[in-house]
Amino acid sequence: MSKEEKLQKDFADPLKPRETWRIVKNVVIISLAFMVHFTAYSGAANLQSSINAEAGLGTASLAAVYAGLIFSNIFLPVIVIKWLGTKWAISLSFVTYMPYIAAQLWPTFYTMIPAGLIVGLGGGPLWCAKCTYISVVSEAHSKISNISAEALLVRFLGLFFMIFQMNQVWGNLISSLVLTSGENAAAVTAVNASTIPLVCGANFLPSDDAGEVLQAQPKEKIEMLVGIYLACMAGAAIIVAVGVDSMKRYASGRTNSGTGLSGFALLAVTLKLLVEPNQLMLVIINVFIGLQQAFFGADFTASFVSCAIGTGTVGFVMMTFGVADAIGCVVTGYLGKITGRVPLICSALVVHSALFITLLVWRPQAHMSYVLYIIAVLWGLCDSVWMVQINAYYGILFPGREEAAFSNFRLWESVGYIIAYVISPYLRTSAKTYLLFIMMFVGAALYFIVEYRERRCTRKLEITKVDPDLCCAKGCDNIAFQNVE
Repeated sequence: MSKEEKLQKDFADPLKPRETWRIVKNVVIISLAFMVHFTAYSGAANLQSSINAEAGLGTASLAAVYAGLIFSNIFLPVIVIKWLGTKWAISLSFVTYMPYIAAQLWPTFYTMIPAGLIVGLGGGPLWCAKCTYISVVSEAHSKISNISAEALLVRFLGLFFMIFQMNQVWGNLISSLVLTSGENAAAVTAVNASTIPLVCGANFLPSDDAGEVLQAQPKEKIEMLVGIYLACMAGAAIIVAVGVDSMKRYASGRTNSGTGLSGFALLAVTLKLLVEPNQLMLVIINVFIGLQQAFFGADFTASFVSCAIGTGTVGFVMMTFGVADAIGCVVTGYLGKITGRVPLICSALVVHSALFITLLVWRPQAHMSYVLYIIAVLWGLCDSVWMVQINAYYGILFPGREEAAFSNFRLWESVGYIIAYVISPYLRTSAKTYLLFIMMFVGAALYFIVEYRERRCTRKLEITKVDPDLCCAKGCDNIAFQNVE
């Protein structure tokens, strides 16, 4: 009996209800591995605009990361996953991030840009493999527990992002402790208190004002950070390699997963999905998700935090954002089961609008740091809604094509990051805030159109019993979870 047949036999055993705990264990281990890995990457990425500010090297390297990620999301995930399997695609993709961390020791365009591109090439298979694994085990769990696969997918993604978003806490805590240790621990802004309302906030222009608030860091502190971060990444790769079960254990009997196609056929699936109407209408909201995350990590921290109250506080503000995001992810996963996606999306739309208005009209003061922490909490909660609900919607909207669907999600999210990093030095914070405002409302409007199309399709299927392929959209919930033929 082959190993694959043995795995399938074990899964079909009468004691299979125990398998639900094993599935949860796999999701938790993957989540912990991502948290450890991105503790290192996010900690380094959040510092790029500060420690590698000369000639825009830091933001240029981050733009290279997401440029590589765009190429990767189109061409690599389905092929890499077919060759390596989801488990090994995750583990080995972690390794591709390590040269970028090592390049911090020799920060030049000749080291940072190629290392950033390598990160991007590994990022596509990494995130796609994670989403595919969670989608497949959600379906397997559903067969055992009789819980809706849709509800389980949202719940598992909520659990994943709750654990994952803690990387913001640990990554920023490590960088804050290392960079503020020893002499000059209390890093403060160089802007005079009387001019803070004029220079900082919505009026901040990085190309003109960043030099006033950024300080060079001692080389020994950078070396210490690099050592810690490389150890985290190596540990994450080992955690997945040792602790996670192969997806073959749960994918038996599953159709339309793409596993039986050739690499070029899988690539064709990805490219075909790229131009489907539902996917095209979700592009703007996907770009907005990446844009708002990059804006908060780079522009908000520079124009409001570093400028007004000092760079030493950036890590603590980002930690607050990470905790709120992590809590929001798990709460959102469970609230989605009760309220559905649309009320949560509407709530995020209202709260994020209020945050954008606040950034435009409020002028920061040195003694009003508490406002920054309130903004960080609310922003983290909104981000958790966008990430969990839109991510889960892709798994629901394109059943059987998860690899291609999640590749497209990461692709357009990466476009948002690139836009943010490219325009960051050249536009005032107010202009970037208006851009976010517009993209959020346009993206949300198109998302609601997709929801309407899918619900109308579902009702038509229930009434007419027509072939789903003849319906207005192929990926509605009814098709995904009731196997309408």
